[in-house]
This record gives sequence, C-alpha cells and structure tokens, in this order.
Amino acid sequence: MGVPGPFPGSAGRPDAPVLDREEADRALARLGAEYEAIETSLSALQDHAGRRLLEGADLSGVTKERWAQTERSLAVLWSLFDAYTEVLSAAREVRARRRWPSAADLAELSEVLGRGAAPVAVGDGAGGAGARIGLAELVDRLTGLYARSLDVIVAADAVWSALPARIDLLAEELRRTRSLAHSVGVRPGEHPAGDDLERITQELARLRSQVIADPLAFWVSSGAGSAAPGGGRPDTVRYDRAARALEDIRREVAAVLDVRQDAERRLMLLRDVLSRADRTLTEARQARGEVLAKIAASEVPAVSGPSTVLHEQLAAAAEYRRRSQWHRLSPLLDSLEERAEEELQRARASLTAVTAPLAVRAELRGRLDAYRARVVRHGVAADPLLVERYDLARRMLWSAPCDLRAAEQAVWRYQEAAAEAMVPQAGDGRGEP
Repeated sequence: MGVPGPFPGSAGRPDAPVLDREEADRALARLGAEYEAIETSLSALQDHAGRRLLEGADLSGVTKERWAQTERSLAVLWSLFDAYTEVLSAAREVRARRRWPSAADLAELSEVLGRGAAPVAVGDGAGGAGARIGLAELVDRLTGLYARSLDVIVAADAVWSALPARIDLLAEELRRTRSLAHSVGVRPGEHPAGDDLERITQELARLRSQVIADPLAFWVSSGAGSAAPGGGRPDTVRYDRAARALEDIRREVAAVLDVRQDAERRLMLLRDVLSRADRTLTEARQARGEVLAKIAASEVPAVSGPSTVLHEQLAAAAEYRRRSQWHRLSPLLDSLEERAEEELQRARASLTAVTAPLAVRAELRGRLDAYRARVVRHGVAADPLLVERYDLARRMLWSAPCDLRAAEQAVWRYQEAAAEAMVPQAGDGRGEP
C-alpha cells in the first residue's frame, strides 16, 4: 500500500485584508485543493494495513504505549479536519450567494477565512478551549500529527511485514533440521547440537511472540534527520544470530550424515587393516619360533599379541552404527583409523625385526654361492683349501641351529682363500674373466 503524502500549506491568515473577487476565488481554489489533499491523506492513513493491524492487535511494551498516543492523535486529526471543513464550507456558502459578490459578501468571506477554525478539544496540541486556529497553523498541526502517526504505523507494519515471515521460514527449516538431526542421533541430552536446537526453537518462539506483540521494540530508527515516514529498518540481530546458529548445526548434522553414509565402508577398511596387523603379528610369532630353532646365539625380540583395546573399540564402533549413534561413531572412527594404521606399521616392524637373522643367513648363503661360482669359472674349485673351507661354511649355514657369527667368519675365510687362489700366477695365463 502506498504511503500518503504531506499536506500542502494553507492560504488562510487571521490578519488578511478584504479580498477582491479574483483574490477570493483564487483563495477558495487553493483551499479546495488543500482540502482534497488532506482528505486523501487522512483516508489513506485510515485504510493503511498497518493501522488496521495495530487496532486489532494485543500489544505490549513500547508499541502499546505509542499506539495509545497515536490513537489519540488520529482522533485529533479528524477533529482538526472537521474544523477545517467547517471553515471551507462557510466560505464556499458565502461565495455561492451571488456570481458577482457585493462588498459586504467579500468582507464576510475575508472575515470567515481570516478568523480560522473553531476551538478543538484541550490536550490535542492545537490550543486550549475557546482559542481559534488560523488555517495555516491548523494545517501545520495536522501535518505534524499526521507525520508522527504515520511514522508509528509504517514502522510497525514494516516489522510485521519483515520479521514474522522470516521467523516462520527459519522455524520451518529448524523443524526439518531437528527431524534430520534426531534420525542420526543428534538429540537433546545426547549431543551438544541437540541441546542447541532446543535453545534455538525456544528463542524463535519467544522472538515471534515478542515481534507480534511489540513490533516497535524491533525497529531501528534512521535518526531525527530522516524525512521519510517510518525512516529506519527492522532490527534483525536476534533473528540473524539464530539463523547463524542453525547454519552451524546444519553443517554439523551434515558431517554426521556423511559418517552414516560412509560408516560401513570405513568399518570394513578398519577390520581389514586390523586383520592384516593381526596376521602380520601371527607371522612374526611363527617366524620368531623358526629363528629360535634355526639360529643360535642371536638376540630375537619378543612379539606382542593383537591390540585388545583396538578390537574392543572396533566392536564399540560397530555397536554405535547398529544403534544409529552416528555422533559418537564419527570421532571414534577418526581415532581408530589413525591407530589401526599405526598398529599395522608396528606389526610389520616386529616381523622385520624377528626375521632379521634369517635375512642375514640368506645373505651369507648367497655370498658363499657367489664366490663358489667364481672359483669354478677360474678352474680352482678343486683346490683342497677351498674345498675344505667351502664345506665348513656350507655345513654351518645349512645346519640348525646356525651360529651366525661363526658362519660369517667361515664365509669370510672362504672369500679370503678364494681371492688368493684366483690371483693369476706368472706365465699361467689365468685371470679374472
């Protein structure tokens, strides 16, 4: 609905001289146009949606107080308008007597316009009982009361037009979020976000109730310098704070939803990682037994068993998933994934540590066979010293338990003898190929 415009200024003055016919006609024309503008503005104000809402609302606080003042102002506005109407009607009646008014008619017309309006009720801001009001002053008072009344009506209507609808939309979004949150275990008393949802729900209900009852408490004026009716804007601080809090919760619920959708895959991967860790530890324990049986005089580290704590937590995670306690499952999965990977690395390191002696024995066997092949290529494999040292080293490396230190010395002595045997003799033509 459009906002009515301001009133035009009045031509009536209490000290005005006697008008001639043309001046009288011009004055009446101006007053008629002024009258129509005032009537249009007052009618628009009377029909304003904000006024009708205020009139039927159960108000409180600052709005109740200011609307009571505005209702009194509206009554005075119509009283002033009625007084203006009486002056204009009396003036028109005098002018309508004759087409060409006599001097007496013009004097009476000038006197009617000059003396102004009849007195109005005390306390309306227009003067005390018995005081008459010049038409210019009457219009000024009409304009002031009109502007203050319109300011209240427009401000209340602006708040009611803006905030309740936005609050209702946010409340609907809140209901959807609560339903989704409950489905993933985010409930009051069980999750902080569930408690926050309850607080936001209560805050929106309070906010809506207060906005409906006291809209002017949620109006931020643009200052005394603003000439526009209802100059200012609705105060949305509390609404904006609730909207931001709800958005934070929506993100948290979305994260929990991601956990729900990805939970089975992550649980399967966790079971696989822990299973590999357990198998690796089992292999390490078996390898340790083999090392102890096959390798003598070697320090073999002990091998621990599977992590009971991790398996218990994995079982707890599966239970959380079964009960749809996604908000508890999420942090537990994050922790388990990191610790399960550490467990697998620990198992692999344990296997490497316990099989180190077997790796050393394999390396010595490979070195012995490599030197044996070289002496064969040089044609000195039948050398008695080489045969003796090779057989000794081979017996040590292929017997159980194997003394790695002694076997290493035997292999070294064979290498030393082989190196001397493969040195070419003067004039025999043999040498390294």
